[in-house]
Amino acid sequence: MTEVEVKDAIVKIIADVAMDEDVTSIDASASLRDELDLDSMDFLDIVMELKKRHKITVPQEEYSELATLDSCVKYLTPKFQ
Repeated sequence: MTEVEVKDAIVKIIADVAMDEDVTSIDASASLRDELDLDSMDFLDIVMELKKRHKITVPQEEYSELATLDSCVKYLTPKFQ
C-alpha cells in the first residue's frame, strides 16, 4: 500500500472509533490523543482495529510510534506490505 492508502486506512479506523470527532481536518503532525480527545480505551480500540482489519500487531512498547497521523503512516506503511 502507498502512504496515502495507509493514511486513508488509519483515518477510517479513527473515524469508526472516535465517531463524534471530525477526522477530515486532522493536523497530521499533532498528537492524535490531544487533537481528537482520545482516551486510553479509544487508543487501544484503534490498535485492536489495526489487528482485526489488517492483521497488524503493534507491541505495547511501540505505541508511541502511533502518536500522530504522520508517525502512524511512517510506522505502519512497511507493515501493510
